[in-house]
Amino acid sequence: MAIDKLQEKIRKLKNPSILELALPLSDMPSSFSQDAPGYGAFCRELLDGMKDSIPAVRVSFSAFALLGSDGIAELQKLLHTAAELGYYVLLDAPEIVSPMMANTTAEALLGENSRFPCDGLVISGYAGSDIIKPFLPYCKKGKKDLFVVARTANKSAPELQDLLAGSRLVHAAAADHVNRYGGGTEGKYGYTQVGILAAASSAESLRSLRSKYPRLFLLLDGYDYPNANAKNCANAFDKFGHGAAACGGTGISCAWKQTESGDSDWLSHARAAADRMKKNLTRYVTIL
Repeated sequence: MAIDKLQEKIRKLKNPSILELALPLSDMPSSFSQDAPGYGAFCRELLDGMKDSIPAVRVSFSAFALLGSDGIAELQKLLHTAAELGYYVLLDAPEIVSPMMANTTAEALLGENSRFPCDGLVISGYAGSDIIKPFLPYCKKGKKDLFVVARTANKSAPELQDLLAGSRLVHAAAADHVNRYGGGTEGKYGYTQVGILAAASSAESLRSLRSKYPRLFLLLDGYDYPNANAKNCANAFDKFGHGAAACGGTGISCAWKQTESGDSDWLSHARAAADRMKKNLTRYVTIL
């Protein structure tokens, strides 16, 4: 099962980090052209430089699609490269608001003839069950993973996601809803192929989600955000250090911007930032 593939890669590298690729063209080093081919080349070089240290990559479909047809071509090339380099590959699906588009997107991204090879998708399920259900057959038959948004890490997320819905917070109700769909897809580590995206910034939320939903793999969003840290993230892991992974984006890919040496050695700075993220996480989480 794909969820076992992710956990095994995390165990092998003793690193519960995921490299997130979704940055503006303006944030790339000056050695890359400010266009789709330049963006693709930057991402591929970054992946190649991280292949022995980070187990998984999370790629934004929309970040590439907004660059036009060349962006889509670069996305396809990048996904193939990531798989060849041995990464677990996660793709953020474009926003879906209708059942028809959910069916179309599920087949296009997870179907047997997909041009976008990946091990799993991130989708938002806040539009309801008829947005989630079209993806489920690909989990059970196609051995793909699905992570449904429950709680994001952006500053304004509590305005809606932390509202009370009866006796529960809205994001807890979302997690409860997602938890219904994973039955029969448990892997050898006990986690289902249908997981949730949760906030790296909220220790209380992660503690509650981990306690209440022991079979849900938690994809931790927003490790780069100012209010997120490794200590918060530790609440998402089980006693074996399994069941969660934290997504680090521009804190790694744009680490060179925090130095005085410029962008000439941007990859070394990225590798150093990724190593710091790993060390910080494993200071609180022991992966067995």
